[in-house]
Amino acid sequence: MLLSHYQDLLLEAGCDEAGRGCLAGPVFAAAVILPAGFSHPVLNDSKQLNAANRDMLRGVIEKEALYFAVASVDNEEIDRINILKASFRAMHLALEQLPQQPEYIIVDGNRFYAYGNVPHACIVQGDGKYASIAAASILAKTYRDEYMQRLHTEYPHFGWNDNKGYPTKYHRDALREHGETPYHRKSFRLLPEQLELGL
Repeated sequence: MLLSHYQDLLLEAGCDEAGRGCLAGPVFAAAVILPAGFSHPVLNDSKQLNAANRDMLRGVIEKEALYFAVASVDNEEIDRINILKASFRAMHLALEQLPQQPEYIIVDGNRFYAYGNVPHACIVQGDGKYASIAAASILAKTYRDEYMQRLHTEYPHFGWNDNKGYPTKYHRDALREHGETPYHRKSFRLLPEQLELGL
């Protein structure tokens, strides 16, 4: 069972991202403020859940959360500022969109850029420990998957409906055959042989 909150005195938002390791598409992030004592028996880190459970939980989270917001940073900005900064930028954008600003932030992982003067805690594997981070991971993942599904209709060769832009063999074989799209992250090593060629 996940813990509902990291601390109980301040209004707390959980943040997480999806798509950091992808070769194509944006990075998405979500910020979620849950009511005190919120729990759900299926809620967990989005990577531990199947698509049907993620979709079900997205509906629960959007209905039950006090506030939530989802934001993204596109591949061009990822190339410009790097993926780590882009992930934090997406989290900040999600936090900015919350109708009520949090008084405390908990973030999955071990690094975060401070959001204004709001205190925060970085929690390694926090999406498997705290409900609001798990909820943020689910929203970020499901919104990003939907977006990649739309991109798949534009570039069906790459199998983004299935791999969501991650570096699968299918995705890399398609890159060799068809080349890059405008949605690929040029700053990433898209193919292993790029290292050998010194590109």
